[in-house]
Amino acid sequence: MIRLLIVDDHPAMRAGLTAVLRAEPGIIPLATASSELDLEPTLHRTKPDVVLLDYHLPGADGLKLCRRLKREVPAPAVLLYSAYADSSMVVPAILAGADGLLNKSAPAPELYDALRAVARGDRVLPPVPRELMEAAGQAVDSSDLPILAMVVDGTPISEVAEALRIPVRDVSRRLDGMIERLRVEIAAV
Repeated sequence: MIRLLIVDDHPAMRAGLTAVLRAEPGIIPLATASSELDLEPTLHRTKPDVVLLDYHLPGADGLKLCRRLKREVPAPAVLLYSAYADSSMVVPAILAGADGLLNKSAPAPELYDALRAVARGDRVLPPVPRELMEAAGQAVDSSDLPILAMVVDGTPISEVAEALRIPVRDVSRRLDGMIERLRVEIAAV
C-alpha cells in the first residue's frame, strides 16, 4: 500500500486527485494540504510514503518544499506535479531531490505508474537534454559544476560531500543556490 499526501492549492484538483487515486488499488490518499502552512502538520500527522507536490503554490516554492521534505526522517518520495512540467524543469527538480516530475495532463494510468515507481525508490524524471545540461553548467558557478554533475547523475549528497571533501551542509547550501539560478518560473493560473 502506498500512503499518499496530495499538496495542491486548487480545491477541485485536490478533490479530483483524491477521488481518482482512491479508486486505484494499492494507493491510499491519506490527506491533502493546500499550502505550505498546511503541509507540515499534515505531513507529521499522516507520515506518507509519497508526497504528490504541486510545483507552483501561491506564496511557496515547490522546489524548496521538496528540499525540505527530503530532509525529513524518514523522507517521503516526492513526485513534483505541474501543468507546465517539461524537460526544462528536470535539472532544478533533480537538484531539489525530487523522485519524479509529471505533467498534470498525464493520463491517470501514467500517474499511478509514477506514484508506484517513486514509492519503490525509482526515479521518474525525463532525460536531461544535452543543451539543458550545458545551459545549467553555464548558469552556475564553475566551482559548483562537480556538484551539479554528480547530483544529476544520482549521487547522494553525502557521497558528493565525501568525494569533494566538504561538509554536507556546504553541499546543501550550494544546491539551494543552484536551484535559485536554475528554477523555471511559471505564470500563476
